[in-house]
Amino acid sequence: MRVPAGESVAAAVLVHALDHTRTTPVSHAPRAPFCMMGVCFECVMEIDGIANRQACLVPVAEGMQIRRQHGTGRIDE
Repeated sequence: MRVPAGESVAAAVLVHALDHTRTTPVSHAPRAPFCMMGVCFECVMEIDGIANRQACLVPVAEGMQIRRQHGTGRIDE
């Protein structure tokens, strides 16, 4: 999708009505961005292969790989 330069990943999700950014670890309920300033952690996503990134704090960049996060996300060691 096309997104204006400087827009956060979370804002792009909301503007393009992509439903949710993650699911909760216990009930798998969908969650979406809420505070848009890095406080609530409802917007965590897997961005460029890194889980638990706060999408509201990450500006969109060309070629980004963005995925919904399911539960706690992958934790690579």
